[in-house]
Amino acid sequence: MAKPTPLSGFPELLPAQRFVEQEVIATLARTFELHGFANVETRAVEPLDQLLRKGDTSKEVYVLRRLQEEESGKDAGIGLHFDLTVPFARYVLENAGKLEFPFRRYQVQKVWRGERPQEGRFREFTQADIDIVGRDVLPFHHDVEVARVMLEALSRLAHPDSIGLPGFRLQVNNRKLIQGFYTGLGLDGDAIDEVMRLVDKLDKLDTAQVRALLLAEAGVTEEQADKALTLATIRATDDSFVAQVRALGVESQLLDEGLDELATLVRACAPLVTERTRIVADLSIARGLDYYTGTVFETRLDGYESLGSICSGGRYDALASDGRTTYPGVGISLGLSRLLVTLIQRGELTSSRSVPSVVLVAVTSEEARSEADAVATALRANGVPCEVAPNAAKFGKQIRHAERRGIPYVWFPDQGEVKDIRSGHQVAADPATWKAPTEDLRPQVVTATHTTSEGETP
Repeated sequence: MAKPTPLSGFPELLPAQRFVEQEVIATLARTFELHGFANVETRAVEPLDQLLRKGDTSKEVYVLRRLQEEESGKDAGIGLHFDLTVPFARYVLENAGKLEFPFRRYQVQKVWRGERPQEGRFREFTQADIDIVGRDVLPFHHDVEVARVMLEALSRLAHPDSIGLPGFRLQVNNRKLIQGFYTGLGLDGDAIDEVMRLVDKLDKLDTAQVRALLLAEAGVTEEQADKALTLATIRATDDSFVAQVRALGVESQLLDEGLDELATLVRACAPLVTERTRIVADLSIARGLDYYTGTVFETRLDGYESLGSICSGGRYDALASDGRTTYPGVGISLGLSRLLVTLIQRGELTSSRSVPSVVLVAVTSEEARSEADAVATALRANGVPCEVAPNAAKFGKQIRHAERRGIPYVWFPDQGEVKDIRSGHQVAADPATWKAPTEDLRPQVVTATHTTSEGETP
């Protein structure tokens, strides 16, 4: 068989890299569960009519088809999900009678998206989502809660004693604020949607280009375009943005509501701000998807702004409805693959060893392998991950085998002793009671600047 050619956009991690991903997922799960979020997993496929409800996504959806066309009838019209929000909305509708509302869930799964692969963008990738969904109503304080939970999770990932990722900037805005401002400028529904869509391009185009698009495509006046762009330049780490918006002289009831909600959220998140994790009211953030109705989130990774938003979401009041009952929700999604694969590929993240084994049990001879197996069994019963040497080579070769695998200790059954092969220190020990130091018991996440202790959160 010829050597296979890698598929672009479908990243695969080596064992040491996979450990980093698992530690990040475990850290997120611990944080989410501390706040009462239950874990769910949804199926990988959804009906195409459901997948295409989210806007212009038809070019991104992978359609599922059986190889034998004549037998594909039951599989026709389904595709792989491209995010976790659409399947979650369907999950809520199907299980509403069995769920207690407000329903809080977190979900970590693969998704598939047929876009051009590039740094941070893949065709198959992992997302981590949290959402809170209500029945008919969902108070605004849940928007605040979701922001606080994700800010706490990001802080744990960035803490030097945890994963040690670069810092994060959680950018927040409110669609009510934007829509109310545009209404106060005299724009109607269609024009508001178009202006919002074009202003959302400011992270890709400069101000002059967006201004030209506003005049040419949205049909606004020069004064309206200039005020819309001025609004988008406002940023603040506290509620001072309210006065800046008021100074623009635009008034509407919806604007007042949006300003109040955004100010409340920023103030509530202030106690969670750290040197590595910050929250910013950024009035350029709109999110391109039309189902967002209030709070919107985007997140940038310090030093990696070229990746765009690695964590985004917002409030949606009508995404899920069965015609009688509406299930409003608010959620935020962290692009794990976008975040981690880039850092791993640049050599910023790995782990101290590629195997969980703390001890390699040496084999003196093949006839004595059962003695080595007995030692390994006792170590495992004592909670110590270990493996038995693959062959009875000279001890020097077995030690080198352990070194190559990153295993810190070698056990010699014939001597009843264990050796730290890093320091050369060797002592008598009982496998039924011996414990490795805490820092050796599991692999450690290693960053380009420092080592952390096994991804434990502070």
